[in-house]
Amino acid sequence: MTHHDLLARLAQPAQSRIVLLVLDGVGDLRTGAQPATALEAAVTPHLDRLAREGSLGRLVPVAQGVTPGSGPGHLGLFGYDSRLPEADIGRGVLEALGLGLEIRPGAVAVRGNFATADADGKLTDRRAGRMPTEESRRVCDKLRVALESFEELSIRIEPGESYRFVLVIEGADLSHRVEDTDPQRLGVAPLELTAAAPEAAATCERLSRAVEIMEAAIADEPAANRVLLRGFSRLPDLPSMGDLYGLKCGAFAGYPLYRGVAWSCGMEVVPCGKRIGEIVEEVAKQWERFDYFFLHVKQTDQAGEDGDLAAKIRAIEEVDAALPRLLELAPDVLAVTADHSTPASMRSHSWHPVPLLMHGARCFADDCRAFHEAAAIQGHLGTLHSYELMGLLLAAAGRLAKYGA
Repeated sequence: MTHHDLLARLAQPAQSRIVLLVLDGVGDLRTGAQPATALEAAVTPHLDRLAREGSLGRLVPVAQGVTPGSGPGHLGLFGYDSRLPEADIGRGVLEALGLGLEIRPGAVAVRGNFATADADGKLTDRRAGRMPTEESRRVCDKLRVALESFEELSIRIEPGESYRFVLVIEGADLSHRVEDTDPQRLGVAPLELTAAAPEAAATCERLSRAVEIMEAAIADEPAANRVLLRGFSRLPDLPSMGDLYGLKCGAFAGYPLYRGVAWSCGMEVVPCGKRIGEIVEEVAKQWERFDYFFLHVKQTDQAGEDGDLAAKIRAIEEVDAALPRLLELAPDVLAVTADHSTPASMRSHSWHPVPLLMHGARCFADDCRAFHEAAAIQGHLGTLHSYELMGLLLAAAGRLAKYGA
């Protein structure tokens, strides 16, 4: 019996409401140069009160030592074991679904970054200075015009947030088994398109010609003069959270990727703002419609990737200030955690476990007095795999029956 089979078998109806508040990338490191994490340095009276009244622990998003992308990180939080083949969903299709794009069977979706390269073709900025979304739309228009005469593949280009865009590719004998072209570091050229399986060789050959056309069209751009492609993928086929757990699930996320992950799990994606205050106000308006609420905060991750510890602290404090409004709604269970760590000192996702806070009438009140990484190590919940969180949430909400006689 799989983990999903067990929870689905035990799931039972209840009137309780569950809130999962994800502070993207909130986990951080203590180092010699940075003696306190962002959570330790932030002033968070409301999170700390919840910690005193509830339980702390840590989540391992995928496996010890494995650095997760945002897709696997969130799938784990929603109860899916991201190590299994059916949960191995590429970032491209998640980004496309989050933008509301139609993805037909057989199509391949790819997440793109506009990037900056110098005269030698070496990358100087993998995110093109975090260009405004309006600029991304303009550059995408240039790419569409450039590809009008390209007939080897049908390529749809859609701008995302800031420097991000999506390609939806259709054609004969198309494969998604293609490696990323983002080298994940500066000072080198983008990688060549490479097949991850023999059947993808023809796809790489045709798409390489399309990339040459695209990059020639934007060679005169001061920032967005290269494209980096990531997460070649097809439509996922996951059992929905509603079918598995009997939940009516609402997703409140302001950025496409996270809406896409939620949609692929069967959640209803609710339009909302990008800041926590706007998100909580929309949750309040929709409170009677759902019994599971996924709230996503992006700013903590952005600050970590920028290496800006002060901005990460401010983002955490902004969340803390919005908590009283969320608590007024009286969720039966509230969990606060992250999909992965993004230490400011590393400027990237990392493999470090993320702190977890659970609060509710059925949650053990341990001896932790604040919400941060060091306290979480001592917490009652211990260190778990992220996919185990869903069982804890259901149990604490009175939504799991007893197992066996």
